[in-house]
Amino acid sequence: MNADLDELRRLRRARDRMDREYAQPLDVPALARTALMSAGHFSRRFREAYSETPYSYLMTRRIERAKALLRRGDLSVTDVCFAVGCTSLGSFSSRFTELVGETPSVYRARNHDEMRPLPACQTMVMNRPRKDKDNSRDRAAKISAEEISSGEASASTPA
Repeated sequence: MNADLDELRRLRRARDRMDREYAQPLDVPALARTALMSAGHFSRRFREAYSETPYSYLMTRRIERAKALLRRGDLSVTDVCFAVGCTSLGSFSSRFTELVGETPSVYRARNHDEMRPLPACQTMVMNRPRKDKDNSRDRAAKISAEEISSGEASASTPA
């Protein structure tokens, strides 16, 4: 087996673990053990393969899940913070605001009815946190449910 392919499989195993166990206390040494690498080598190779650090990837998954919990509206921001595996409300709120463009409290209070008629897979894609210059509001606010359901936005919506 090609060494590069084997290494990519091991990196994917660690990334899959982050996707599954995002609410658990995961750190780079534990993830590196999953990938059978040293912590330093794992961090460098993960960044080369996925264009972000392991911590950044994990926090993006946590924020993605937090958005879904906040849209439900039945949990406080603090409860959501701990439910997704964050241990500091301040760090959670800062990262949430950085990725989403508004505070968790404002996001929770906002009306999310435009998302209800959409299939879960489209809701997930539209609400994936992204580090881009235009994150002042959710992409969901920019693309109406009617455009998606009629297929008009599918060509212009980034994956």
